[in-house]
Amino acid sequence: MLKAIRSTIGASSIVLCTLFSGTTLAQNAYPTRPITIIVPFAPGGNLDVTARIVGSELSKILGQPVAVENKAGAGGAIGHQALARANPDGYTLLTTANGSFAVTPRLQQGKRPFEAKEFAPIGMIGITPLVLEVRGTEKFKNFKEFLSYAKANPGKITVGHSGNGTTNHVAILQLEEAAGIKLNIVPYKGSGPALSDLLGGQIDAVVDQLPSSMSYLKSGKLSPLAVTTTQRAPDLPEVPTFVESGLKNFDVSTASGLLAPANTPKTVVEQLNKALNLALQNKDVAGRLVSLGSAPTPMSSKEFGEFLMNEDAKAEALVKRGVLVAE
Repeated sequence: MLKAIRSTIGASSIVLCTLFSGTTLAQNAYPTRPITIIVPFAPGGNLDVTARIVGSELSKILGQPVAVENKAGAGGAIGHQALARANPDGYTLLTTANGSFAVTPRLQQGKRPFEAKEFAPIGMIGITPLVLEVRGTEKFKNFKEFLSYAKANPGKITVGHSGNGTTNHVAILQLEEAAGIKLNIVPYKGSGPALSDLLGGQIDAVVDQLPSSMSYLKSGKLSPLAVTTTQRAPDLPEVPTFVESGLKNFDVSTASGLLAPANTPKTVVEQLNKALNLALQNKDVAGRLVSLGSAPTPMSSKEFGEFLMNEDAKAEALVKRGVLVAE
């Protein structure tokens, strides 16, 4: 899947480049002042790293400073709520993920913290595999040992994730369902704090996206046991998938993208979409994302909106199966 996604980038770059010449964007009425991208998780996580890479290039394209502001908490709900309350003028955006967008609202009792209709999709940034990882000195040398211990000791393995409702969280829940095991699941306010506790020995494992974990994996401080996609991650070719490890039809990945508040002018949304897609064509930006394990995935705002609605339907199916339960 990742190879197919990457193959579309080159074919679309010529078309995208013809949409922009010189200072076309700077000559428009928008933008005339700095733009803020909200990241609904703590610094150091996948969305934070992604937002900073893309935001830097967007600043060059749009001709205005682009700042990243972290608003962590409640599995991404706090950041999404902040965006929903923002003026719909294109100066406050948010980096979302399929989990925090579709799953998080279903985990809270009573009224949902936010609704899909409160946002205007701008475009997708990339698709990223997740990895189950342990400390480099951990007793689990491979997924088979991890699974064997988990079955013999229900609830004894502590597994951290970046927040309730994230794809990291969903991957752990689906791992429990597919493998018939019970884990002690620990939520954090982002991947950064979870990784810190894993490195410090406070928890046994973490399910995380490759961008925020890659440096630890490359240094040997963390060891990957399995990836969550149906195909091996290009940057971890030696690491098996959950499917290869015996879990049928296991496929979880994180899709990141940009949102604006609902009622943002269509012309502004379209301009942001074109700028985002152009940023993803930049060789340096694309190379940095790919080196972190994320496949740049340019698409139209309409296509991204349809993708999010499909993810919303998947989340509802998890609720009906009893995998997702409101707390």
